[in-house]
Amino acid sequence: MPRPRPSPERLTGSLVELTGFQPAKDAAALWSAFGERRFNDLIRYFPNKDFNSEAQFRRWLEAAQGDWHTMVFRRLADHSAIGMASYMRIDEKNGVCETGAVAHAPAAQGTPEVTEAHFLMARHVFDDLGYRRFEWKLDNRNEASHRAAQRLGFTFEGVFRQHMVSRGRNRDTAWYAMIDTEWPVIRRAFEIWLEPSNFDAEGQQRKRLADIRADLLSTP
Repeated sequence: MPRPRPSPERLTGSLVELTGFQPAKDAAALWSAFGERRFNDLIRYFPNKDFNSEAQFRRWLEAAQGDWHTMVFRRLADHSAIGMASYMRIDEKNGVCETGAVAHAPAAQGTPEVTEAHFLMARHVFDDLGYRRFEWKLDNRNEASHRAAQRLGFTFEGVFRQHMVSRGRNRDTAWYAMIDTEWPVIRRAFEIWLEPSNFDAEGQQRKRLADIRADLLSTP
């Protein structure tokens, strides 16, 4: 049975709000949050060319909408833009989609806000839409993206060698995914990790997300 296409206007958590990309409102805010041309350092493993201006960035992201549905991450405390990710490669018939074009503002990297944003995106496809599978793919050289996928609960499934040509070179693509039967444990781990009691007075986590998942899986 086909599932609805993921295209939410708004997903709200306790720390962040995600809204569908609106070029006139969001392009400049994201470009600034990403450090303007320093954004190219953040996305050096993306297959597109570098951006020389906010206008180029806006045209690229605007043109991708339709095939993609980009969500902009905003911190609830001050409504500042802190990142983005897109639903892409959407297969409604089989209930499968990917999260990609993921970028976090340097000031937001490693924060609970970013973790909650990815939780909200996954929760939408599984709980709201009934998807069977949610994917994360990356250039196999991108160690930071490997770590992020593993931390968030995606399972490594292998490497597609010479999957595409990216920036003039062969790219090996690593595949990760989470599936609907795994989701209840992954969801509960996110919920526990995000509880205020999991953070000390300095805002440091008391228990890692991966350790919480492991504990849940080991409980009879």
